[in-house]
Amino acid sequence: MIFAIHALYLPNVTEQRAALLPSHRAYLGTVAERIAFAGPLLGAQGEPVGSLMVVDFDDEAHVRAWLAAEPFTHGGLFKQLDVQVFQNRWPQKVGFPEA
Repeated sequence: MIFAIHALYLPNVTEQRAALLPSHRAYLGTVAERIAFAGPLLGAQGEPVGSLMVVDFDDEAHVRAWLAAEPFTHGGLFKQLDVQVFQNRWPQKVGFPEA
């Protein structure tokens, strides 16, 4: 089942986010084969304001358990964390630019 994870950061977590970024990326790497796409949501000045991930898990309980141990969640960066079932009804575009 595919889930969209939409997370918004608390204000003033830029330094904490930077410190946790390597462990966050490593944690995402543990389920890399399940990730359709993931990346930061950016504000008007290009600053990270949140994260968007689309991930395949068995059920919402597994998503929530995985998120509970995720470094940004565990570090208290999020002011809002939403998990929704997602139905992919559009073919994936090939050739999106990489970060």
